[in-house]
Amino acid sequence: MKVTVNGIVKEVPSKATLKDAISGEPYADGSLISIYLSTERIKEETNDLELVTTKGSMTLHLDDSNDARTWKKIVGKIEGIGARWVTRRIAAFGSFPTDLKVSREARMYRYCDCFFSLGGFDNSTTYMMIAMEGHKWPYGAGTGRIGRITSGRHILGMLREGDKIISIRPVVSEKRSENIIVTKDTGHKLEEGMSIETYVNVSLNRRSPMSCEHFLVTASKGYVDISDTCGSYAACSDNTDVVLNDEEKAVRGEGHVTVRTAGIGKGRIFFYKERRQMLQPHNDIGKITLGKSILAHAKAGDRVTVSADQRRVLSVGMTQSEGQRFLDSFGVRQVRTGDTSDDAVIVEQEPEWTIHATSGSEAETFGVPAEKVFPISLNRKGEPASVHYFEKVTGLSHKPIGTMKVHFAFKGMPMMTFEGDEERGKALYPGTEFKRCKKGDIGITNQARPNCGLMGIRLEDSKEFGPTGEEPYGTNITGTFKGDIKRLADGSKEGDIIYIREDHQ
Repeated sequence: MKVTVNGIVKEVPSKATLKDAISGEPYADGSLISIYLSTERIKEETNDLELVTTKGSMTLHLDDSNDARTWKKIVGKIEGIGARWVTRRIAAFGSFPTDLKVSREARMYRYCDCFFSLGGFDNSTTYMMIAMEGHKWPYGAGTGRIGRITSGRHILGMLREGDKIISIRPVVSEKRSENIIVTKDTGHKLEEGMSIETYVNVSLNRRSPMSCEHFLVTASKGYVDISDTCGSYAACSDNTDVVLNDEEKAVRGEGHVTVRTAGIGKGRIFFYKERRQMLQPHNDIGKITLGKSILAHAKAGDRVTVSADQRRVLSVGMTQSEGQRFLDSFGVRQVRTGDTSDDAVIVEQEPEWTIHATSGSEAETFGVPAEKVFPISLNRKGEPASVHYFEKVTGLSHKPIGTMKVHFAFKGMPMMTFEGDEERGKALYPGTEFKRCKKGDIGITNQARPNCGLMGIRLEDSKEFGPTGEEPYGTNITGTFKGDIKRLADGSKEGDIIYIREDHQ
């Protein structure tokens, strides 16, 4: 049988499941998959009617009133009638007979109101009137209001005596009803003609390069977790606590993707399901080209596979030779600096943002010998807040190799310290106090002590002092240095940049 997967028709066995159909497609385990079961188009009449006149068409929106229902019953009598007279106040079409009751009470009419009038207070000479301006007058049929002209009002100024209503046609609306299910069950059995989407694809707005890079970093796992939803959006808070400049603003239309740049939740990404006005603290990232149905049904806690029309162009962490091949694949010429040998590790790239890298003709890659990139491990379970701080300050939050700038290093000292971010450090609460700080421990001074945010590596064991020289209550142990400590200590001085890479083994 045939099914459509991400816009491509596939032939699958008669008893195939989702797992069979999505093989080879972009999909992260545990993510939502949408399945279109059917699409129906439903036509229904509205309360709008098109009045086709000799001067053009107008739309009459009927009231929910007895007079409007009477008018609908006698439409056949009205078609073909002409304008008996046209004045500054009204245009009168008729006459025709009705059984309307006579009322001599004066009523107020607004511009474009349509209503009944009885000529000489006689229902055998009934007229359909259109108010050309607001006024009050007794027209013999009480209120008699049928409805209002809502479009084509310019025709009113063109009407003259003798112009006719040629025909009256109901305005029909067409609604698209999509029968969709969203599931994580890859064992779901398929049926002929089903249409499947496994991921959300975003076409990036190149006028927002910093915001696009943030999106590519957040989506680098291949998926995002939905943190909250409402009628107008689904949001992802996987990568907040970021600094983003103001970039392009736009109306947040259906399918638009934005990122918050100020206030609570800076860095939160929003996928819009309904149109919303432009908002200053939101940068426009791009538009969804596939997978809207997944986000329309996603709930807080759901996982969604995501992709973009542009891969992230960052060679940091590769060797110089690997970086050359990688950049070549995007049409970007590599310019090597630092250690330019093939086996040297790229620790910096300029420009670093993808949109800038692909907008120019070349990118500079700075290399160092592999032994100058030191491995570390991070205490993610024990000190998540401190690890978050460490990654943000070193750059490990958005690239595979981070940097630490030496703050204090002196031969024979039992520790080496590195510059931090004091403002961020003020938010670091004291963690679990160490009983013995071991050689190689990485720590951060928490808010309980001055110089909060300072980072350090312990060069020898101590029961009293941590990696930054603080006592246990002022120190958060964040990880472990797994490289050659002697080489680090002997070869570093104040102001040097140390390169680190997380060892995931």
